[in-house]
Order: sequence, then structure tokens, then C-alpha cells
Amino acid sequence: MPARETEAIILKTFSLGEADRLVSFFGRTSGRMRGVAAGARRIQNRYGSTLEILSHVQVWYFEKETRDLVRIQQCELLESFHKSQSDYELSTGLAVVSEVAEQVLPEHETAEAMFRLLLLTVREIERTGAWQLPLSYFAFWTVRLGGYLPQFDRCASCGAWFGAQSAFHAPWESGLFCEKCRRGGMRPLPLEGRQLAEWFAGQKLDKIERLPAILQAAAGLRQAGLNWIEHHTEKPLATRRLLESA
Repeated sequence: MPARETEAIILKTFSLGEADRLVSFFGRTSGRMRGVAAGARRIQNRYGSTLEILSHVQVWYFEKETRDLVRIQQCELLESFHKSQSDYELSTGLAVVSEVAEQVLPEHETAEAMFRLLLLTVREIERTGAWQLPLSYFAFWTVRLGGYLPQFDRCASCGAWFGAQSAFHAPWESGLFCEKCRRGGMRPLPLEGRQLAEWFAGQKLDKIERLPAILQAAAGLRQAGLNWIEHHTEKPLATRRLLESA
């Protein structure tokens, strides 16, 4: 059986046995898959730095219908993000992106828009040396592409218009709520954050300036987006806790 080939983004790796690695990767033409990279844990191996988190690679693999895991034959580095991968704070931001992708992407389903979003996000973290704005953009677009972005102008409970007032969100709810309908533990999403969402919808990430007012609005929008992702996947993001304490 000939090896299959795809452009891919490495999502996560795990130790397997004494010398191998279990690799989760998101292929442009294959979707999210898991495979074994034999000998990848040895000091001298043919994979080199290609299996670092969110590396952009070309991967060749063998797949059998009777097995869940593919066998990775070769992996060639297309784009390295060494600065982000080697910096603790930036790598924590990358870890959130990786975990979100792992949770929201179904196996073996292609998703061109998500592939481009992942690559754009990681490139911006690497280029700017900051995760705050790229992660906010990534969280917003993940929710939007997933089809569970709530209404930003009215309360999900009573239907009242927010106007210039803050809306409120939480991981256990799928929508935004007004001051009257909010419950304890909910976080505010001010008007500026909701306006930034409209801007995100029509603007490329690399064209958005990192101004203080934008970064402040992005923080609130990021929290809301991650809350909706947790609600949709019914699983808290472990790396989010690390990010908030970094």
C-alpha cells in the first residue's frame, strides 16, 4: 500500500513505549488523525524538530482500515515556530490553541477554514511575540466556524437588547445574558468586546493593530469564546487554567 501524504499541523505528541511517539496531527486533506512515529524519542531520529507542537509539516503515513492509528513514515518541516515553542508564556498560548483544536475537530474530517485559522494564529503569535490578540481571534472564529456563536445584541433568556450595557457569559451557558437575567459567577462582555467581534468577522488578524483599547476588548471576548468552547465540548480546557496563571 503506497504512503499517503498531506500538509499538516502537529497538535500534540505523547510518549509511546520506550522509543516511539503517538502523534496527533491535523491534515489539510485528511482531517485530524493519530499515528505512531517509530523511534521518534531516540536522540538521533529522522524526525528532528518536526514533531514540536503546532509545527507546520508535510507528513507521509500508511493507513490500514483495521487499525485506528496510522504509521507515520516521514515528516518534513515546512514552517517552524521556534520562538513561540521555546518561550514558556508563548508556548502556553500555543497549548491552548492545540487543546481547542483537539477538542473541536472531529477525526478524519477535513476542515479547510480551521486549517487556515490555525496556521494564521500560530504565525501571528510567532510574528508578534504575544498570544493575547491571536488567541482572542482564534477563539472567536472557532466558535463561529463551529456554528454556535450566540446573538451579540440581545439576551438569550428574555430577549432584551443590550444596547451599551455589558452582556454576561459563563461556561455553563451557550448565550449572552442581560444584567437582569445574569447569574452568579458570570463574567461581563462589555460593548467594546461585542464590537470587536464584528470587526474580527470582517478583518484579517494580521491587519489588526495591537492597540491598548483593542487588547482590553479582546481579553473579554477571548474569555467569552473559550467559555462557549467549553460549553460546546462539555469539557474544561486544562491549558486555559495554565494560561490564566502565567
